[in-house]
Amino acid sequence: MADDKENKESMKEAIETLNQIVSSSSTPKIIKKSISDLITDLKNDEYALSVRAANTISLLDDVTQDPNLPSYVRTQLWQAVSKLESIRE
Repeated sequence: MADDKENKESMKEAIETLNQIVSSSSTPKIIKKSISDLITDLKNDEYALSVRAANTISLLDDVTQDPNLPSYVRTQLWQAVSKLESIRE
């Protein structure tokens, strides 16, 4: 049960980090749209927490490859990925 609690906390922290990126006025609009969609997917209870985390990590990897992405946003995305990687079944 402690693992479930830790997983939910990690997910919450990752979503908070992603929300900060979306709410930043300096984040490009196309990146905001992608991240907003990812947040929606993370909150969808249709799939297990670990599946949602793995899917989001894969998609965030694509987002971080964008050459127009500011470096500080890339760093924040990596922080979110780190939190999501700690989620285990």
